Amino acid sequence: MRWFGRRSRRQAPSNGPTRADVEQALAHLRNFVASRRGVEMYVEPRTSVTPTTVVLIATTGEWTRRRVSDPAAAGQLARELGVPVYDVQQTGYPARMREWTSQQRRGGGATA
Repeated sequence: MRWFGRRSRRQAPSNGPTRADVEQALAHLRNFVASRRGVEMYVEPRTSVTPTTVVLIATTGEWTRRRVSDPAAAGQLARELGVPVYDVQQTGYPARMREWTSQQRRGGGATA
């Protein structure tokens, strides 16, 4: 049994996302806004398990989530993207997001 041997091979914790990770996330968010109508941003607070994240939600309810460094960065990103920004702790998520997610789970994905 090599249970104790595993401990010595453990890697050092990551210092966060790389520049490439950040650029990839920004490109994804820009593409989401450019390819959908009526996108709004909801900022989710940092928890002990997850970093601060933003959720972009289109008028159809389709959504995407990516992490950001802090709420101020989320506000700056919203201005850059030209979308309204809300604090999810104060507003909650819109019903259209829950409806879209439920539809996806039932297998009723978007039809062209």
